[in-house]
Amino acid sequence: MPNIMIREQDGILTGYIAKKDLEAEITSLEFTEPDNWGGKMELSNGMSFYFDPMSEQPELPITIRMRRG
Repeated sequence: MPNIMIREQDGILTGYIAKKDLEAEITSLEFTEPDNWGGKMELSNGMSFYFDPMSEQPELPITIRMRRG
């Protein structure tokens, strides 16, 4: 279960996995509403992860422990 840092650069969400020294654009996020944010996340390199949806959109950048999806 890797820790992934999510941040926003120029309106684009990116995910950074320190253990692999990999940064990739987040191509999809299951829930993006202000009161329900998270779920299944896919990166531009084809990797996918899952984290429990949050009750509100967090302040970015944020590091989240995720499961491979």
